[in-house]
Amino acid sequence: MVSEQGGAAATQASSAAPIKVAVRDVTISYGGVAALSGVSLEVREHEVFGIIGPANAGKTSFLKALNRMDSFTDGMGVEGDIHFDGVPVDRLRNVYALRKRIGVVFPLPVGLPMTIYENVALAPRLSGINRKAELDLIVERCLMRAALWDEVKDRLNSLGSLLSGGQQQRLTIARALSQQPEVLMLDEFSIAVDPVTTMRIEEVLKELRSEMTIILVTNLVQQAERLANRTAFFLGGECIEVGDTAELFAGQVEDQRTRDYIEGKFG
Repeated sequence: MVSEQGGAAATQASSAAPIKVAVRDVTISYGGVAALSGVSLEVREHEVFGIIGPANAGKTSFLKALNRMDSFTDGMGVEGDIHFDGVPVDRLRNVYALRKRIGVVFPLPVGLPMTIYENVALAPRLSGINRKAELDLIVERCLMRAALWDEVKDRLNSLGSLLSGGQQQRLTIARALSQQPEVLMLDEFSIAVDPVTTMRIEEVLKELRSEMTIILVTNLVQQAERLANRTAFFLGGECIEVGDTAELFAGQVEDQRTRDYIEGKFG
């Protein structure tokens, strides 16, 4: 394992932070066929934890397991231990309460069949916030953080489904932020977003690090280099290596496959 000491000050701070998510010897399978095997790692509070690797490496399955999506995914099985704030997630009776604490943004936008405003206001309403003035503030703040406010502020009552693909992805991010998650998981959010908007969202993620933990699955290794305090490399259903991002990208790796992937020799 690559050392987690040294590097940027943000990385040093994260290494001293409490553990938010702890994974021990986790294996994920579908219909008895393993998609990810024997993964052990830790994610600390207020860090951006990057996960890189080629397609079918098990990255998305890993996120699903953290959020207990196996409970409604046919054929998906999870073995091993996953702790959230020190509590085993498989012992939590209220799975929906766990999901409220963990926001998820998947590669392709999943818009709700309602207005832009109501897409963002839904989670606050469900938590008991009904005053319009308070909801207005939440909607504006979340849309601004998702780099979408300026584009939609004059049509908040339009259907979210009428937005472009990139705008719908940013609406999904705003909706995830509206539930005030402790952990925000993003699975290749850049796929449906143009480069300029991607950079704007990246700046937002840097700011959000002070408020929440971010787990970032990305197919853009340079994005992990820009954002992540630490990075895990998944390959062939295994976690090959976890280390300080700056060190990994400086070539300080334990497995040659990590270096080869970062340098673009396969993927």
